[in-house]
Amino acid sequence: MAKTQDMTAMFKDMMGAFPVDTKAMEASFKTTTTLNEKLSGVALNAVEKSNEISSKWTKDTLAKMSEMSKAKAEPADYAKAMTDFASASAEAAAEHMAAFAEVAKKVQMDTVELMMAAGKDMGEDATAAMTKAGQDVQAAAKKATAAK
Repeated sequence: MAKTQDMTAMFKDMMGAFPVDTKAMEASFKTTTTLNEKLSGVALNAVEKSNEISSKWTKDTLAKMSEMSKAKAEPADYAKAMTDFASASAEAAAEHMAAFAEVAKKVQMDTVELMMAAGKDMGEDATAAMTKAGQDVQAAAKKATAAK
């Protein structure tokens, strides 16, 4: 009977023949985790600011509703209170939506800035890795031709 070949040993030999630069992989991993940390910071900061805006908007609305719900001496005063509440609510909505837009604009600017910096870093890392790989190939080729 034929003996089956040990595939584990074959793959181990094959993988050993390919030089792998683990430092480049570690650098890439560190760059990626740093980028993710910064992007998470941008997102969490935006959530915090959005929550503050929402909370302030709610408090302002409740204060205006409290004023509107007070008993009035004349029926016309109720209509005026409703009109004042609606007008103030519309004004507050515009103000708070502008605040939300500012948060979104800051998130966009920070994200673009981070992505551009990360792209530059990753490009430099890739260039360094390719340069090293090219040098390794040239050295191996010289070694192979010298051995003949």
